[in-house]
Amino acid sequence: MHRVVALVRPVQSTFELGCAAEVFGTPRAGVPRHYEFEVCTETPGPVPTSAGYSMSVTHGLSALASADTVLIPGWTPVDAPLPDRVRRALLRAHGRGARLVTICTGAFALARTGLLDGRSATVHWARAAQLQREFPRVRVEPDVLYVDHGDVATSAGAGAGIDLCLHLVRRDHGAAHAALVARHMVMPPHRDGGQAQYAPAPPPSDELDGLLEWAGARLGTPLSVADLAGHLNVSPRTLARRFADRLGTTPGGWLLARRVAEARDLLERTDLPVEAIATRVGLTSAVNLRRRFRARVGTTPGAYRRAFRTP
Repeated sequence: MHRVVALVRPVQSTFELGCAAEVFGTPRAGVPRHYEFEVCTETPGPVPTSAGYSMSVTHGLSALASADTVLIPGWTPVDAPLPDRVRRALLRAHGRGARLVTICTGAFALARTGLLDGRSATVHWARAAQLQREFPRVRVEPDVLYVDHGDVATSAGAGAGIDLCLHLVRRDHGAAHAALVARHMVMPPHRDGGQAQYAPAPPPSDELDGLLEWAGARLGTPLSVADLAGHLNVSPRTLARRFADRLGTTPGGWLLARRVAEARDLLERTDLPVEAIATRVGLTSAVNLRRRFRARVGTTPGAYRRAFRTP
């Protein structure tokens, strides 16, 4: 029996802990049990939760000594230090072969062990910049649901924690068993880790003398980088330098991102066919929109609309 131990701390998110408990710790009729699930904390006793009540945790850090998977279901506040005892216990568990898994902000605790140095990791999109800033040796991927290296794995927001847990079940016991667990949870059987987090499009910001607003109003036309440069009466090379300095991207990269963002908005708000949306945002055809959309968002326009269409 594979032993999963969740390491909690005050104030513990009940949802993030619940994600792991649902996948690894909930008995279900007709579903074979392959996991034992326990919860531990540095100092056993009452642990306050984000839901306003305290839960009684009877196991201390010694529970990690026999864990096959150690799961950190969030770490709040994210700037809370990692106590030396906890760090040593995590490193010992990893050293003897346990895999270390985080949900959402749990990545901050794992990063403090040094085990993410030189590796890719993810976290909720709203915390990605902070994680990268505080741990520059970690390659933060803000646009994926989860990253699994085998011995360590990280997930994005709490919902993506379910995706990661089901992915681990699939890896441990096969796709059929993972699909059975997902079906009982009324969850999609599989979302690939490379799928985008669906972070909201950033608010428009025009740092180029009105160019971005001008271009944004003309997305349905065949705009080119030369057209953008011409509007400012500068050369394409000068325009590229300004985009790099002020926006950290290229004119072509910004234009494509703006078109995909507009397509996302139309998919959410309207019933327009994909072909019509492609024309309206300047991507010319449904085929081109689907290709560009999948490359940047990690899913198809149809799947995105089903997930986010506002009635």
